[in-house]
Amino acid sequence: MTKRPRIIAAGGVVLRQHSNGPQVLLVHRPAYDDWSLPKGKGLADELLPETAVREIQEETGVLATLDLRLPSIRYQVAKGPKATHYWRASVVKQRPRRPDAEVSEARWFGITEALALISYADERDVIRAAVDLPPTNVLLVVRHGKAMQRKDWTGPDVKRRLTSRGRKQAEDLVGLLEAFGVERLVSSAATRCVQTLEPYAKAHRLAIEPQDLLTEEEGTAHPKRVAKYMRQLASSIDAPTAICGHRPVLPAMYDGLELEPRPMVVGEARALHLDHHGVLVRSETIKPTA
Repeated sequence: MTKRPRIIAAGGVVLRQHSNGPQVLLVHRPAYDDWSLPKGKGLADELLPETAVREIQEETGVLATLDLRLPSIRYQVAKGPKATHYWRASVVKQRPRRPDAEVSEARWFGITEALALISYADERDVIRAAVDLPPTNVLLVVRHGKAMQRKDWTGPDVKRRLTSRGRKQAEDLVGLLEAFGVERLVSSAATRCVQTLEPYAKAHRLAIEPQDLLTEEEGTAHPKRVAKYMRQLASSIDAPTAICGHRPVLPAMYDGLELEPRPMVVGEARALHLDHHGVLVRSETIKPTA
């Protein structure tokens, strides 16, 4: 039986296009005298995609957004089993980074050169996956944050609001959606769903597209219409998108994406990495810390 990792880290394969072909960003660590992918351990209550973006920026000076989830690497270190999780990433902006004891240099290499230079065979496989897998967009399916109990709410259910815990979960989603560079927000028209996406919408001056069809009342009455809506959304997605729904409607939403329904806790997100035809390449689950 594989031991559960005691140490969790995250990083990325940061790619850019160059006149001579794609390039990948590697870092040189003087303590190990190696060339490797940028990565590092997470902070308390930090979601793994956030860790990846932060570590890339700290080690290279590159602010990146994540794309496709890549293979993870598991190995043994002195303190026990360790797992490092990777995403394909692209550059938003880059600033010079001064050398220090942790990273003496961050440098772009052509893919062939990087594969020859990188110090670890497992990371070589991660780079190959990043280059070989197709371009994708992410569709983040979110279950709304914790809402007030029905018995404590006297108004219309569609107006039921988030609790303090739900509002904390909504705030925590900001960093996750930023990590994937979300540009479009779609939501059930119910208040608790809209409120779940509002902090990110306000931070990035994005409009939330409310959909009556995705409310509990409409969605449970018309599951086939919900499935059709999701099929159309997946086939037309042209930018990273987040969509917020309800537990009773999620099965119809997943049906439209040709995925098996699965339980989601409040505030949970499932990242679906879709190719340009809307076909699923890979998925991942991101559970809330609150």
